[in-house]
Amino acid sequence: MNTSRISILALLVLILGFTTTASAEDIKETFKVWGNCGMCKTTIETAVKKVDGVKTCKWDAETKMLTVKFDDQKTTLDDIKKSIAAVGYDTEEFRAPDDVYSKLHGCCQYDRPPSLDKINN
Repeated sequence: MNTSRISILALLVLILGFTTTASAEDIKETFKVWGNCGMCKTTIETAVKKVDGVKTCKWDAETKMLTVKFDDQKTTLDDIKKSIAAVGYDTEEFRAPDDVYSKLHGCCQYDRPPSLDKINN
């Protein structure tokens, strides 16, 4: 009987230890992503949601701002921005490859910011 109590106590301590470790806070960031329309919104948000560790994201076509919530133990902000560039959209740090940008639908081809011309992926 005493052994079962010790086992239950040990199991409880183990469970509490995992719960504390797993409850790290998520990071919330907002940054600019160039784009124009609802198709851009779908493409940008789909790319971001595919990044392991991303919890939520929302891009606003009017303000060009993306808000993303993610687990920084699984991904980085740079990884998220690189995933956006990979589907054709520029951020302040990462420029989409020209060949990917040129394949965007006509309404999605935004005026690219000249300040990004020298940024390398």
